[in-house]
Amino acid sequence: MAKNQLYPENKHIAVVADKDYTSGQPAAIGAYRGVVLADAAEGEQVTVWLNGSYKIDVAGALTVGQVVYLAANGTLTATAGATAFGVANVAKATGTGPAEVAPFGMIQPAPPAA
Repeated sequence: MAKNQLYPENKHIAVVADKDYTSGQPAAIGAYRGVVLADAAEGEQVTVWLNGSYKIDVAGALTVGQVVYLAANGTLTATAGATAFGVANVAKATGTGPAEVAPFGMIQPAPPAA
């Protein structure tokens, strides 16, 4: 392991919260997309898990592999145009309800259009 290596697998990252967060909330901070580990106030350090999948409420119908978006109000939606957050691992009918979502982690090239 290199002496200067900090996160060998980059499964989570601690960054300064850009707003107040609660545990389990989806977060998009800079190029990071993940789920908040513990409550944090704006300006505090917040740990964001970048890998895995999570059961989170999503508004709208989903198909497996569809991009899920983070709306301005902090909720997840199937509607394109908001901030790309992750991908649906399961299909879901219309309405708002739980779905298994895998966050993109650290954004690299732009995700495919929905």
